[in-house]
Amino acid sequence: MLRHGLRLAAVAAIVMASGGVAVAWACPFCSAVSQTFSEEINTMDVAVIAKLVKVPPASDKPGDEIAKATFEVAQVIKGEGLVKPGEKIETLYFGDGATGKSFLVMGIDPPKVMWSTPLPLTERAQSYLASILKLPKDGPERLVFFYKHLEDEDELLARDSYDEFARAPYSQVRDLKDKLNHEQVLAWIKNPEIPASRRRLYLVMLGICGDKEKDAPLLEEYMRSSDRKAKSGLDALIACYLTLRGEEGLPLVNELFLANPKADYADTYSAIMALRFHGTEGNVIDKKHLVASLHHMLERPELADLVIPDLARWEDWGATDKLMELYKSADEK
Repeated sequence: MLRHGLRLAAVAAIVMASGGVAVAWACPFCSAVSQTFSEEINTMDVAVIAKLVKVPPASDKPGDEIAKATFEVAQVIKGEGLVKPGEKIETLYFGDGATGKSFLVMGIDPPKVMWSTPLPLTERAQSYLASILKLPKDGPERLVFFYKHLEDEDELLARDSYDEFARAPYSQVRDLKDKLNHEQVLAWIKNPEIPASRRRLYLVMLGICGDKEKDAPLLEEYMRSSDRKAKSGLDALIACYLTLRGEEGLPLVNELFLANPKADYADTYSAIMALRFHGTEGNVIDKKHLVASLHHMLERPELADLVIPDLARWEDWGATDKLMELYKSADEK
């Protein structure tokens, strides 16, 4: 009776740990850096492209009110009727840009609009803004546009395009398969100067457009490397490898990260995240094989808690006895 009660308590604890939450993935390993242009404009009442016409003189006197710069509206992006081309607006500006330079300026609370700090725009950025306003709100067609700007020479556009992908559902990224340039994606992954966040996105893309025979050996080389740059974005790297190799790739992941007590915590956690992705979105490996790999973590008691929610979510109740054993034999740590 006591054993039965303990079993039920353990099951309840596992269910509580899982939270009963269904995971809804966007781009699975991407974290947006900031709001996208589209998101920012959608939250504003007015958005314009305006030219700087007057910079206030600097003042060193204590207590002086900060003077505002004057801008002339060149194009109304949002809020027609609230402001018009040629109209002068004033807002705080702390830059030293030359007059005539173009900026994105947004505002709220009309009719007396409170204007934001201006954002300088290149000609490319102005064209980019004009284009994104015509795009559908979601879907592959929208992502195709941002794909073309992922490594744009204008860093502002590259960052915004990445953030758009970071918010897109994985299913929509997967629908781009025929639009992805395999060689270009591979070149981005190989570039050591690419930030880890973007490399994760490109590894997700390689999993979609890659080739098992051609690409898996390179990914394995990265996984085995002691060079942290080569292993940059390891969670997405492992997930990409498993997407291409399927169940056949699990023994290497077990050997390097899950069954290896000498593996770094960060590397082990990355492997767990990769398996978690495949258990929710990957659809290339049967969950029973993923569960078998996660069982290796139960032999590493100090890290076993990392996988308990996954085992519960995937209803692996066969692990309950092992978890009870760990609970009863646990030390202070």
